[in-house]
Amino acid sequence: MSSFLTVTQLTGATVIDVRTPAEYAAGHIPGALNIPLDRLERALPTLRGAAARRPIAVVCASGARAATACAQLAAAGVEARSVEGGTSAWASAGKALARTPGARAVWAMDRQVRFAAGALVVLAVLGDRAVPGLRRLGAAVGAGLVFSAVSNTCAMGAALSRLPFNRPRGDAEAALEETLAALRTAA
Repeated sequence: MSSFLTVTQLTGATVIDVRTPAEYAAGHIPGALNIPLDRLERALPTLRGAAARRPIAVVCASGARAATACAQLAAAGVEARSVEGGTSAWASAGKALARTPGARAVWAMDRQVRFAAGALVVLAVLGDRAVPGLRRLGAAVGAGLVFSAVSNTCAMGAALSRLPFNRPRGDAEAALEETLAALRTAA
């Protein structure tokens, strides 16, 4: 059995969106529940119970965070499959994304990472004239990007996900509890 599902294979699955609350609010697969990747461990007991009732499909923007989440779930004994291509594939297939009323548009996390990394490298190269040795910052960012690709992790993405514009308005813990309650009662 493949560890991926296509967007046409989601019928009957519980869809878990592991993007930041702001990304989720800006557009998600209808019916998907938001459990941010950095809160996945907290949700494990509830996810274990949900997986016993229905298959779990994990989605993010493109598939990288969903694959990371599936690996974490598998390590905890919870079977889950990643949605191939993520919400980008869903939208490309002509399917509508649900949006949380009043949500502000945010860039996808991979775009935020590319912007931040690029800006730091440009700053380091240009700033090296004024502050000799600043180019080392650019080298460190480059090394971090290489490590990110090799390990399929992203420290910069994890840091950016904690910034205020990537957090939901209101009480994040209450939002997670509401999601977990919905997951517990889902058939």
